[in-house]
Amino acid sequence: MEHHRLNPYRPVLDAVPAVAAPQDPDASSGVDQRLPQWSHEETRELLSVRAQLDKSFSETKRNKPLWEATSSLLLRKGFSRTPDQCKSKWKNLVTRFKGSESLMEGEKQQFPFYEEMRRILSDRAATPSEKGKRPVQVRELEEEESGKAGKKKRKLDDQVAVARKPMAINAPAMREFMRRLMETEARWLEAAESRESARLAEEEEWRRLMQALRAERAEMERRWRASEEERRTREEARSERRHQLIMAILDKLIAQKD
Repeated sequence: MEHHRLNPYRPVLDAVPAVAAPQDPDASSGVDQRLPQWSHEETRELLSVRAQLDKSFSETKRNKPLWEATSSLLLRKGFSRTPDQCKSKWKNLVTRFKGSESLMEGEKQQFPFYEEMRRILSDRAATPSEKGKRPVQVRELEEEESGKAGKKKRKLDDQVAVARKPMAINAPAMREFMRRLMETEARWLEAAESRESARLAEEEEWRRLMQALRAERAEMERRWRASEEERRTREEARSERRHQLIMAILDKLIAQKD
């Protein structure tokens, strides 16, 4: 009750006769056949009501009572929507309208409510008292977006400021630090060169060892071939002598028989 006494748009709400919400035959069974999306007809009625109350919207930033009046006027026309739903839908329409403004003339028709939104917002811009000002709805969205962007920018600036905060540098300490850093780097380079020299020496030693092994293997193969050749020669000589002995014995036996 206190809210209604303080609501400056109470006459608008009182002027709307109480209209019962349409009865759904399945309501008793707990089945809701109403889709959550806004239909084209319902959206056009919202824009019609919003156009009627646009002057009142432009004169105040505390527009909660006006959205209540919008909801009541929609209910009078058979559409049951809460004030928050009406406000959310209007913001969505304004956002889509702003996006359509950058399109070409033929492409703007993709937004079915472009003309209604243009009339509402252009009428607002053409009002003498509002000359030179942007529509309140557009302004509110831009302020909300700029507020969020401002918070992010301030947070980023704070982080950058902390990262770039100058440090008190002691010159002697810095020189000592640089001297130690250079000494460490020199020791590291010396150790790296030493390791490289050791690696090269090990590789050279390994090459000499492999060459020696190859030479030794070649010598062993040569000796083996010479030994094989000598053995084969001896074997052939032995075989020849044995053949000659057998032939001599045979000749002797043949001679004795004769």
